Amino acid sequence: MSFGKFGVEVGKALPLGSTITDRGVNFAVFSRHATAVSLLLFENTRPDSSYEEIRLNPEKNKTGDIWHCHIPGTGAGTFYLYRADGPYVPEKGSRFNYHKALIDPYAKELTDPGGWDFSLCTGYDPEEAGRDLSFSYKNNLFDLPRCVVIDDNDFDWQEDTPVNYPLRFSVLYETHVRGLTKNPNSAVQHPGTYRGVTEKIPYFKELGITSLEFLPIQEFNEQEQRKINPKNGSLLVNYWGYSTVAFFAPKKSYASDNSPGGAVREFKEMVRTLHQAGLEVILDIVFNHTAEGNELGPTFSFRGFDNTVYYMLDENSRYYKNYSGCGNTVNCNHPVVRSFIMDCLRYWVVEMHVDGFRFDLGSILGRDQQGRLMENPPMLEMIAQEPAMSHTKIIAEAWDAGGAYQVGWFPGGRWAEWNDRYRDDVRRYWRTDPGETRHLATRLSGSSDLYLRDGRKPFHSINFITSHDGFTLKDMVSYNGKHNSDNGEDNRDGNDSNNSFNYGHEGPSADPVLETIRERQLKNFFTTLMVSLGTPMILGGDETGRTQQGNNNAYCQDNEISWYDWSLVKKNAGLFRFVKEIIAFRLRHHGFMRPEFYTGRDGNYNAIPDISWYNEEGEAPTWDKPGYCLALRMDGSKADILADRDDNDFFIMFNAALDPANFKIAEAPEGKIWVRAVDTGLPSPEDILEPGHEKRLKQTGVYRLMARSMAILISKDDT
Repeated sequence: MSFGKFGVEVGKALPLGSTITDRGVNFAVFSRHATAVSLLLFENTRPDSSYEEIRLNPEKNKTGDIWHCHIPGTGAGTFYLYRADGPYVPEKGSRFNYHKALIDPYAKELTDPGGWDFSLCTGYDPEEAGRDLSFSYKNNLFDLPRCVVIDDNDFDWQEDTPVNYPLRFSVLYETHVRGLTKNPNSAVQHPGTYRGVTEKIPYFKELGITSLEFLPIQEFNEQEQRKINPKNGSLLVNYWGYSTVAFFAPKKSYASDNSPGGAVREFKEMVRTLHQAGLEVILDIVFNHTAEGNELGPTFSFRGFDNTVYYMLDENSRYYKNYSGCGNTVNCNHPVVRSFIMDCLRYWVVEMHVDGFRFDLGSILGRDQQGRLMENPPMLEMIAQEPAMSHTKIIAEAWDAGGAYQVGWFPGGRWAEWNDRYRDDVRRYWRTDPGETRHLATRLSGSSDLYLRDGRKPFHSINFITSHDGFTLKDMVSYNGKHNSDNGEDNRDGNDSNNSFNYGHEGPSADPVLETIRERQLKNFFTTLMVSLGTPMILGGDETGRTQQGNNNAYCQDNEISWYDWSLVKKNAGLFRFVKEIIAFRLRHHGFMRPEFYTGRDGNYNAIPDISWYNEEGEAPTWDKPGYCLALRMDGSKADILADRDDNDFFIMFNAALDPANFKIAEAPEGKIWVRAVDTGLPSPEDILEPGHEKRLKQTGVYRLMARSMAILISKDDT
């Protein structure tokens, strides 16, 4: 493409965004209330690049509320932005500002926004912060990243399709694209990038997980933080990425290929390579708010195109409803915004081949345009019923910052949910809180109290002990309280209710007895997670004892606090071995992946219910007794586990008490014996035994279980 005067043709209103044609590129953007829209075409990515402004004729280049044109001679790699003019009446919600260049909401790639100067995009003068001066004459044209035209057909997928494992056969691994390999000891050629992820495929395969759930990879501005680390004076950044700028665009700085289109190509290469290895890709996606913030925030896209459509506004429309806790709330159930969200999801599934989504603060997608929670939200039903996504995983964070809490009754049909009730109940049990055995039993059983009544299944519960938001698993057994002073908020940020315990010493310890207790608890958490009905999710790095030094809100720490320390794989080899073996144990035994809840009845007429509960004396538990011991027996016959083949029977014992306990064991099935497969109270490698090497019990009828331990017995032929 030679840069200069461009011919302008009428073009088409659909599809929205920039679309390559046989002769050029079609541009289309929505703005219902703008009086004028201009397309800006740039010669290159330099701040002082020459550009041409093409003013669209509303008589010719507008269909309904969509402004459009076709520019012959352009193609992939074209750089562009928009301007939109119209009334500026903040008290009525109208915030058009011709001086602000705008990013196309449908942009599929941006030039690197690392040097983006927010002060030129904001609605106020930095010197006059606090005053609403959102109509600023400051021109942000040369400080805003440019949109890049992408050719979606210019990639060889090699017949790849999404993997889409059924949820009940999945083990999710939550991780961060940059943090996974950014540490110099990661031993990869492309640290902190999509390619760095693929270089760790042998590790993922050895660990045995099925699915990678990435923290946000849609383009965001890392430099939006204005806080300083008080310890070393360094600038804090937006590391997690929960502040989206462009929803269709993979993050540019996560790509080692910085050329136009490089981020899209490299993301697709990552997905294709992970799929070839049998690994899924799930994206954490943030439709609840955007990076434009509140009424004093920057104008760079949605606000400048149609503020009253894209956002929920307060009764005084100068201000924004804030159910996200981040300054604004996306107006998800406005018909135009619903279409935008569905177009975005379809793009990531159809063109980028992802296998699923985790929806941050998902309850906001169920609020109407006044912010009220809806009984049958059209947005959530559209996502659940979208034909192109019938096998795509959809996982809700079933709450928001506006007080909504919908765990167990998230509307919309087939939605899975992050089950924070599971997290808290399991943490409390192993912390030896009194009266938690009854709650543990409920969580082990798939949380039927939450999901049975509306027809959902055990696998709709995403079971987790830790996630990016909070302590790592190692820190949860090492700290009684958060240590977030490095975040520059005087330790005020982050959750104060962690259900953690340091076992007598705050932070790292050189006491081998203390560290043995902590490692045993890590094994207890992993084992509990893997024998629970539901879909297990692991926080990446927990399998090697990763620490964030007690920081339970490391959203702004792009450094060793957040990066994976790969030396721990060797240092904590015993823990790593245990975790990969317990994952393999789960995936070998369909009894832990049954598609229906337990019934307590006998399904194959062998006089053994599908599940039976015991106390340490071999009797039915008294559920309101504040004890710390619990045992269960699970019948592994195919009729009881609803599988196509028989599994082993299991007898599983839990002892959160501070003293050993002697468990009376139920009789093994006729012709079989119990053998020990797992005992977290034993040192490695006796803590978990490979198939075929399980140990026959030295005595029958009783099993002595160490304090703060659990054990799994399986049935085998008596030969």
